[in-house]
Amino acid sequence: MQALASLIHLDKPAKQALYLQIATQISELIRTGILLPAQRLPSSRQLAELLHLNRRTVVLAYDELLAQGWLQSKTGNGTFVASHIPRFQPDAGDKIGTGKSQNINAGFAFKTPDFLNRPVLRIHSPYHLDDGFPDVRIAPLEELSRAYRTQLMTGNIYEKLGYGDTRGSHWLRHELSDYLNQTRGLHTTLDNILIVRGTMMGLHLASTALIEPGNYVAVGESGWSGATINFQQAGAHFLKIPVDSYGIDVDELEKQCQQHTIRMVYITSHHHYPTTVALRADRRVKLLQLAGQYGFIIFEDDYDYDFHYQSKPLLPLAGADRAGMVLYCGSFTKTISPAFRVGYLVGPADVITCFSKLRRMIDRQGDTILENAIAELLQNGIIQRHLRKSLRTYRQRRDLFCSLLKDKLDDYLEFEVPDGGMAVWTRFDKNIDLVKVASQALRKGLYFADGSLFDIPGTSQAATRLGFASSNPDELEHSVAILEQLIKFKS
Repeated sequence: MQALASLIHLDKPAKQALYLQIATQISELIRTGILLPAQRLPSSRQLAELLHLNRRTVVLAYDELLAQGWLQSKTGNGTFVASHIPRFQPDAGDKIGTGKSQNINAGFAFKTPDFLNRPVLRIHSPYHLDDGFPDVRIAPLEELSRAYRTQLMTGNIYEKLGYGDTRGSHWLRHELSDYLNQTRGLHTTLDNILIVRGTMMGLHLASTALIEPGNYVAVGESGWSGATINFQQAGAHFLKIPVDSYGIDVDELEKQCQQHTIRMVYITSHHHYPTTVALRADRRVKLLQLAGQYGFIIFEDDYDYDFHYQSKPLLPLAGADRAGMVLYCGSFTKTISPAFRVGYLVGPADVITCFSKLRRMIDRQGDTILENAIAELLQNGIIQRHLRKSLRTYRQRRDLFCSLLKDKLDDYLEFEVPDGGMAVWTRFDKNIDLVKVASQALRKGLYFADGSLFDIPGTSQAATRLGFASSNPDELEHSVAILEQLIKFKS
């Protein structure tokens, strides 16, 4: 009895009830062969005295173990380890009663591919020149909150709060179809639209459904790692296509088509990621021609279409696609906030149906209430008004930020004022250790990416994206002042 009591270690301040602690540890002693089948246990009164507990606590523990089948009770004779329990061989590596070893290391083998080891970005610093995020302080949060509450509290609650269409809210797909047709020159119905959590989900669905191991996928060099990891997971081979000031080099792409059977081309045609350059009109025409000629799919990631400052945004490739070769993907991440995971994948209806079936395997449906709330904002023109307001705001911030970089750090970096987007592709002097500067800046309260993710293998570009949209004028001035202090006065 004393031996059993000595093996039970209780943590009274813990949130888990004491009787569950006792039950868990006794079952672990049985599992590891310390307590044997048909072995008699102390009475509840005896064990309670040894553990300095109320008898009721031990009774509850025994009742739990009896219900689970670990113990059996013989009237008038006591409580025993169940005789039907197989005899376990003790494992010297087991940490009896701790319940911690299995929470750290799995007992089975598995592999984590190196390409999945990407840092999860969480910015807590007061100042940030990020990847090109929106300023959530100017987002229509009050209007969205009211719309969300309306959707949550009115109408057919059974229908709204139950299972819905795996393709997404019917209302949002209808509103998006009208919106995309009007603003982007697309030719869609709601059957051409799948609501997704964001571009990453769209890429995952497309790469899983359409790419087989060994297929070739062409991407710009450099590009977005979020896209490449999806293609790697699908087992694709990469063809890196150079990108210049006019976008991806379609002549080089044509040469690769003559040598390889390319399954998909991933492109950010409006503002190439990370350099922000737009794909020139003649290259757009040729890219569509090559898709028709060689039969490859174009995945067009239009992550910040609405923010173009020089003129009207360039219409997507999808609007000029007459052969059904383009999949078009966007989201409300840059429009409202990264926290609201609502995006859209546009394509031929039969492909969208396929994707919706695949999506059901990993995510039965999205947030129907949020999707309907966004549909209401689209229908009422609130998102459209917000975009016009934020476009003016971000243009002013772009102009101020580029002016600050020019005035304060002209001798140490170079850039082109972007025609659109929410970040400036900035190339630093090769003598500047960008990784070190980014680390020093973070200690001073300024976050920016050190550029290592954008390096072409075997080279160091000393270049990074400096986002301006999420910072107000005072914050931009303070951020540049920190950069100036670290670069100008320490070089």
